[in-house]
Amino acid sequence: MDSQSATEAKSAKRESSAKAFYAGRGVTETLTVSHAKGIFFWDTNGKRYLDGSSGAVAANIGHGNERVRDAMIDQANRISYVVRTAFTSDATDELCRIISELAGPGFDQTFLVSGGSEAVESALKLARQYAYVSGQPKRWKVLARLPGYHGATLGAAAVTGDPDRDAMFGPIMQIMPKVPAPLNYRRPDGFTAESYADHCADALERQILEEGEETVLAFIMEPVGGIATGALVAPDSYYRKVRQICDRYGVLLIYDEVMCGAGRTGTFLAAHHWPDGLPDLVVCAKGLSAGYTPLGAMIAPNRIVDKVVESGGFLHGHTYSGNPLSSAIGVAVLKEMLEHNLMENATRMGELLRQRLSALQGQSRTIGDVRGLGLLNAVEIVQDKATKAVFPASKQASYRISDIARSLGLHLYARRTASGKYGEWFMAAPPLTITEPEIDLFMELTTEAFRIFESETHEH
Repeated sequence: MDSQSATEAKSAKRESSAKAFYAGRGVTETLTVSHAKGIFFWDTNGKRYLDGSSGAVAANIGHGNERVRDAMIDQANRISYVVRTAFTSDATDELCRIISELAGPGFDQTFLVSGGSEAVESALKLARQYAYVSGQPKRWKVLARLPGYHGATLGAAAVTGDPDRDAMFGPIMQIMPKVPAPLNYRRPDGFTAESYADHCADALERQILEEGEETVLAFIMEPVGGIATGALVAPDSYYRKVRQICDRYGVLLIYDEVMCGAGRTGTFLAAHHWPDGLPDLVVCAKGLSAGYTPLGAMIAPNRIVDKVVESGGFLHGHTYSGNPLSSAIGVAVLKEMLEHNLMENATRMGELLRQRLSALQGQSRTIGDVRGLGLLNAVEIVQDKATKAVFPASKQASYRISDIARSLGLHLYARRTASGKYGEWFMAAPPLTITEPEIDLFMELTTEAFRIFESETHEH
C-alpha cells in the first residue's frame, strides 16, 4: 500500500469510529433523527415517533414551528451575537419584558443564560453576592432536598440530592446540606401526605437551626418535581410553610422551574399555583425556548438586583448570555404559547392524560403511581404494587419500557433515581400543543409498551 492509500485508510477508519459522545445511563442505542413536525419526529429510516416526553421535557410548543423558524432567520439576518456587558438588542429587551410580565409582581429583572444549570448557578451566585453586600457575609450554605435535581455543573450538582452523584463528584465540590423531599407515594409509614409534608417543612427549620441560621443563605427546591422525584406535587400547605420558615430566618427561597416553568403546569410559573408560597428567585429554561435554542433565565426582584448593582455589579456571566438570536427565538416561543392558549391546553390535556393513565394503572401489574400537574406527569414503575418494591437494578425497568416504547414509535424520558432508592418512572410530558386524538395515540402506544413489558416480566 502506498503512503497516500495508507493515509486515506487511516482517515476512513477515524471517520467510521467518530461519533458524538452523549450516551448516558439507560441509553442502549441512539438513532439519527431526520426531521420533525408538531408532536412527531422521524428517523433516517423513515420511522415516526410520538414525542411523549417533549425530548427531555423541553419541546413545549412542538417541532417545526414556522413562527420560530421565521424569527430565527429574521434575527440571523440582523445580528446573532453581541457581548452583553457592552450591548443589548431589541430581541433581548423584549424577551426580558415578556418574562417579567408573565412572572408577575416581584419578578422585575431577568438574567438570560444558555440553559438550566447556568440559570441555577446564576441564582446561587446572585444570592451569595446579595447577602455579602448586605452585611451578611457568613451566609453561604444553600439547603436543598433529597432527592432533588438542579443541574450538571458543580454548583448545581452541590445542591442536587443524589447519593450516586455525591459519591462520584463529591471530592471536587462542596456538597450542601439536604432535607427530605415531601414524597407522596414513597412516604414513611405512619404519615399521610399532609402530615409528611409538614414533617419535611419542619425538617427544613431544624436544619437551618442546626447549621446556624446566620450561615444559611438559601433553600432551593423544585415546586413540581422533575426527573429526581417524578413530577412530585406537595400538598398546598407545604409551600406556604416553607415560605414562612424562610422569612423567619432571613433565608432566600429559590424555585428551580427549569422543567416545570414556562407554562408546562398550566401557569407560566409553577409558583403561581401557590401565591402564598412565592419564591425570592426563580430559574427557568427548557420550555422557555422549547428546545429551539439553548436558553435559560434567572428572574429576580429589584430589591436584590439593585443592591448588587450598587455594590459594583454582578460578579458573574457567560459569553452567550442574552445573545440576540436566542432571545428572538424565546420571544417567538412565548408569543406562540400565549396566542394559542397553550397553558390552558396544558391544564385540559394534562387532566385528561392523568385520567387515562390512572385507568391504565388500574389494569396494570407494574404501574404503582401516576402524578403530576398540567402536562408535567410521571408514571412510576414497581415490581409489586402492594409493597411498592422496585425492580432489581439488573432489570432497568424504566429504561426497558422506554426501549419498548421507542420500538413502537413513542419517545419516553425515563429515570431511575439513586440506583432505585427513590423509585423509577418515565415522564409523561408531551408538547403543550397535544390534542385529544394525539392523547389517544399516546395511550395506545403506552398501553402496548406495558403489555409487552409485563409479559416479559411475567415470563421471568
